[in-house]
Amino acid sequence: MVTTVPTGVDGLDSILNGGLVENATVLVSGNPGTGKSLFGIQYLYNGVQTHNEHGIYISFEENEEDIRQAAESIGFDQWGDLVDSGAIKVYDKQHMLREGDFSSALDTLMEDFANTSYDRLVLDSLTMFSLFFEDEKEKRTYLLKFSDILKQNGLTSLLINEQGAVFPETEIGLENFLTDGNIYFIQTPTDSGVNRYVWVAKMRKQDIDTDIFPMEIDDGGIKVYDRAGGFSMMGRDGPDAGF
Repeated sequence: MVTTVPTGVDGLDSILNGGLVENATVLVSGNPGTGKSLFGIQYLYNGVQTHNEHGIYISFEENEEDIRQAAESIGFDQWGDLVDSGAIKVYDKQHMLREGDFSSALDTLMEDFANTSYDRLVLDSLTMFSLFFEDEKEKRTYLLKFSDILKQNGLTSLLINEQGAVFPETEIGLENFLTDGNIYFIQTPTDSGVNRYVWVAKMRKQDIDTDIFPMEIDDGGIKVYDRAGGFSMMGRDGPDAGF
């Protein structure tokens, strides 16, 4: 039996047989607007509120106020209080990009890890993370180092990865080799909006359901439904997906 860390997403934890494997690093991929960042927010928020597990949110794309507003937009009204109390630590783009190079940013994180115990981490996103580096070799070196640091500090982590395609790009890259699991967020256009789906393609040490499941984003965050809920990859046949 493996120890799991619940994500706090209704339905997803059932697919994962309880949640993410403790101390795993999971790649979360999808095109813009699919709910990846909201998933990261929900994962940290639920960790504090339900399990008293402290979290750290590293964003290269948003400032702290933008992140707070995103959390409040799905009903996580205490996000700001949790940040103020230190239960959730936010390193936003102003902080991370001010460092100038990832080595300096990593030193800041290492100092924080040495002084504060965290259980959960979200990095948003690997796309912007890559801009620190001049070539692929340097990126690989630091990605390997960062992945090792996460595990050494006992963190169960989500690494968010932007993709341009509507359907998942599943080519094998370094990120896939370094991570213990791959979760894809998908959205397809319809005449009346979009349909949203989640696909857990890989999760080491777990027997998972690798089907594609419908999801929605609403007040209270992301919810994942069984296929019997009536969604279709080709049309909007089920409950309102919110937006």
